[in-house]
Amino acid sequence: MSIPRRLLMTADAVGGVWSYALDLAAALARRHGVETTLAVLGPLPDEDQRWSAGLVPGLRLVETALPLDWLAGRPQEVEAAGRRIAALAVETGAGMVQLNSPALAAKAVFPVPTVAVHHSCVATWWAGVRTGPLPDDFAWRAKLVRRGLHAADAVVAPSRAFARATRAAYGLGSLPVAVWNGRTAPLEAGAAPEPAEFVFGAGRLWDEGKNVRALDGAAARLGARLLLAGPLTGPNGASVAPRHALCLGTLGGEAMRDCLARRPVFASTALFEPFGLAVLEAAQAGCALVLSDIPTFRELWADAAVFVPPRDEAAIAAALGRVLADRGLRERLGDAARRRAARYTIAAMADRMAGLYRGLATTAARPVREAAE
Repeated sequence: MSIPRRLLMTADAVGGVWSYALDLAAALARRHGVETTLAVLGPLPDEDQRWSAGLVPGLRLVETALPLDWLAGRPQEVEAAGRRIAALAVETGAGMVQLNSPALAAKAVFPVPTVAVHHSCVATWWAGVRTGPLPDDFAWRAKLVRRGLHAADAVVAPSRAFARATRAAYGLGSLPVAVWNGRTAPLEAGAAPEPAEFVFGAGRLWDEGKNVRALDGAAARLGARLLLAGPLTGPNGASVAPRHALCLGTLGGEAMRDCLARRPVFASTALFEPFGLAVLEAAQAGCALVLSDIPTFRELWADAAVFVPPRDEAAIAAALGRVLADRGLRERLGDAARRRAARYTIAAMADRMAGLYRGLATTAARPVREAAE
């Protein structure tokens, strides 16, 4: 059976899911003729994000103002949001629904096949960052995610490592399908410049799982600058205040590419990372990578990065100093990272997802079923 030509996909404008959704929608349109309605939950997109969305062929942006599961105050808010998305699937004539927040399927009944793409969640975050039982505020959110994952017709994770973590956290009967994320590599621009003598990190800096404090602590031991790009305060009230780094704020796409084109040493000391789009962008630019020794990074960047224990500031500083001081090592690492990044393309991501849609599209409509408990 052919791929449904109308897709309803959810997203948020807070983190990497936004870039993922736009990239996927653009590639699905270009390669498979799929038109996407993108339902945005949580904080509204800014003007730059709306402009980027306007460049995607066939994309219709719907700003729902519905709550994200990790920002909602009560489970009933998430359940109601899921029902609204299910109704939107009917209103838009969607032949397939992709939920980038699986909790939306917890108590909603969708008229067409539903794919839950599990980018992150509080339960797996907690397992990677903290210890002990989930606090009550996390437990009810994890319960909704569990219900949503079990209710979906297919579950996707952005790496094999995170697929295994998801199965373990939620007792899934089968391993989620691993579909690596992708990004468009920057265009080659003649001879590469001499690599810049600073360390660079980027992402949701306020997120404790990114472990920026350890990287900032390591910077105090370095004889080189640490530059950080990304927000210091999150929509959930979390914040971080680096003492040694130069914080650049949130950079637009062009500014980020310009910074990475200088080929600094790129560092991520994340404790929890389902994929890591910023790492991929740095690798595409030929930056040497110094990464925390966690399963996701080992899967994606083995033999193409230096790995460090993420809580050991002295070890992080020593690794960064060694890479900064050894020009030959930097060049070898940068070349290895660029070659490995060639695996992670938007085209490959879109083709894998399109194949999954095709396999699920057995009928145009489905009988009503009860939401999974």
